[in-house]
Amino acid sequence: MMFPFILLASGLAAQTAPGVSQPPLHSELLDQLVGSWDMTGTVRGQPVHERVLVDWVLGHQFLRLYRKQVDGPQETVVHVGYDTVSERYVLIRLDSFNARGAETLGYGIRDGDKLQFTYEYPSGPFKETWVLDSKEKTWQFTVESKVKGAWTMFSSLTLHRARGRGGPLQFPPQ
Repeated sequence: MMFPFILLASGLAAQTAPGVSQPPLHSELLDQLVGSWDMTGTVRGQPVHERVLVDWVLGHQFLRLYRKQVDGPQETVVHVGYDTVSERYVLIRLDSFNARGAETLGYGIRDGDKLQFTYEYPSGPFKETWVLDSKEKTWQFTVESKVKGAWTMFSSLTLHRARGRGGPLQFPPQ
């Protein structure tokens, strides 16, 4: 009686294949990122200040983070989804620097109030960690790169809820 097993296996594979609709992504952790944020900190040792707008998109399959530098032209759009087959988060990053960085996806796992993504760039591995401080209601985003076998800080950013400064941040027209 191998026939029922083959039907079940092929049915399960079809449910998780590309192009097959999945149930919406529900994450109480990522839900706490939705909204408007001010982000401050350092990238490569230089101070940065960005506004960040976060919402669910594409049928609640992805969390979108739109980041815009306050006093500069840089923009970044990040999409975070969850792959039910590999049981890990997938992070897709697009930015105004160039398309090269978009070639490498980040893959993440959750541990409590922390998400850690790893990237295997041709130039070397990076780790990006998002940590919720539920008491302070802030997020810490850090990025480390591996240089000559040692992890070094690339960026350290803190997100605080935006409070009515300069009007609401809007997504750019599509």
